[in-house]
Amino acid sequence: MSVLSALPFLKPIHLKSPRSLPRGQRRHTLPASEFRCLSPEDAVSVFEIEREAFISVSGDCPLHLDEIRHFLNLCPELSLGWFEEGRLVAFIIGSLWDQERLSQAALTLHKPQGTAVHIHVLAVHRTFRQQGKGSILMWRYLQYLRCLPFARRALLMCEDFLVPFYQKCGFEALGPCEVTVGELAFIEMQHSVQGHAFMRRNSGC
Repeated sequence: MSVLSALPFLKPIHLKSPRSLPRGQRRHTLPASEFRCLSPEDAVSVFEIEREAFISVSGDCPLHLDEIRHFLNLCPELSLGWFEEGRLVAFIIGSLWDQERLSQAALTLHKPQGTAVHIHVLAVHRTFRQQGKGSILMWRYLQYLRCLPFARRALLMCEDFLVPFYQKCGFEALGPCEVTVGELAFIEMQHSVQGHAFMRRNSGC
């Protein structure tokens, strides 16, 4: 059994009750809401959401389509998508990093021996924003990381205006990030995910 399928907070949530059907007929429906790791086949949907979310704000995307495919091939277990009736509405993509702080190389590399999960991007489809989905997805992602035996910390970098959002999610600011993208500067933030051994004993991980 995979870690993902063992965790109750990542299993499908059925928010709608199907209408009764005549005996002998089956209803083929998708769960109203479910969370799962992404696959390379999800890359185009991921990029469409990310492009709309970021280009209008910063003029660029944290990950381009080939980079999304790169990480979803190397470490799909460090991604998480929120699907509503089979449609991707929000996602997180991460990779492993093996240094105390992020560097420029962290934008493109996955370090399999690392113990820090670098969260590259969190994005929500425009029609589902202002509903708290970003916070809920991040909470679920952090709970999932606690059940991964190699994960110790989650790291991310963000612009100043996003610092309060991530602080509400439990991240602490480490100061200015070494990484720059064009003229953009970032704050580096960290969240401890230690305690994974306790979570494994108590959640079937």
